[in-house]
Amino acid sequence: MKTQGLLDQLLKTAQSSLGGGGLESLLGGGKAPARYEGKEEKRGLLNADFGKGALAGGALGLLLGNKKMRKMGGKLALYGGVAAVGVLAYKAYGEYRKQQDGSSAEPQTVDRLPPPQAELHSQAILQALVAAAKADGHIDAREREVIEGEFTRIDNDPGLRQWLHAELEKPLDPAEVARAASTPEMASEMYLASLLAADEQSFMERAYLDELARQLKIDDALKARLEAQLQDARES
Repeated sequence: MKTQGLLDQLLKTAQSSLGGGGLESLLGGGKAPARYEGKEEKRGLLNADFGKGALAGGALGLLLGNKKMRKMGGKLALYGGVAAVGVLAYKAYGEYRKQQDGSSAEPQTVDRLPPPQAELHSQAILQALVAAAKADGHIDAREREVIEGEFTRIDNDPGLRQWLHAELEKPLDPAEVARAASTPEMASEMYLASLLAADEQSFMERAYLDELARQLKIDDALKARLEAQLQDARES
């Protein structure tokens, strides 16, 4: 099962699906690459890519709810995709380790890993994202069916469909979600993804986030750094 490409699409297109960014956002910010400029034969490819991105944004909107998607702006959209989660986790976890024990070791976050390890991190991040989206209980049976349909249109991988169905159907259990984290960096990425999907102002969702942090063995100091890093990225 390959999740990195799907997760990348979901996160990269969040801002453009809210009416900002357009093609430039889909391509990672800035001007379209020169090889696409003024070339009629490339328009079909670009339109296809934009259409796929729009589907991904729609799937994320269904999963998170439109209100939650509005938290996906700022530097988070500028970094783009899975790399955004890795960049934020790298900075927050690196600063935390340096403060705790003076360590200058480079955190091994998803944006700095070779493909096999990055895929494992991506699976854990997507699992955390789906779980946190269920924390407010807004996904009913009909919505699950629609979400699964949207994901299938983006990536028709049978293994991914089966995995998503199981994740949407299973009871919400932060302890079970946390078992996917095999490193502190992965735990930090999963908590950041959960912050994207949950509303910290909701008592029920805040309780879920706090319990997930406990299960991930994220202490108060690291939790505060991760939350502050994400807030800064949203506002900048």
